[in-house]
Amino acid sequence: MENNEGKKPSSALKAIISIAIAIGALWFFFGGGLEQKAKSDLNKIENQVAEDAVKQYEIAKKQGDKMQTYVQASLVATAYLQAKDEVNYNKWKDIEKEAGEAAGVKEP
Repeated sequence: MENNEGKKPSSALKAIISIAIAIGALWFFFGGGLEQKAKSDLNKIENQVAEDAVKQYEIAKKQGDKMQTYVQASLVATAYLQAKDEVNYNKWKDIEKEAGEAAGVKEP
């Protein structure tokens, strides 16, 4: 790589760039960047699992088996609990209760 004067970049410039890259890498791995990325990825996975459980519930409900609908509603509630989504967890616990009543399941 040559500049306008036909000279190669100085070793001081290379050192500055190397130090900047090293500092960035250290921050990412030891300053919480990697942990934040992992946490973000885990949240996405947990939400995707919950969305998949909702789709499975909808398939079971269309099929018409009341017991299977109840079981799937329970799995959706559990998925939202795992995702720490309290609003949707409470919503699906209500749906689970209704599906259980329709299937003849008595609450303990």
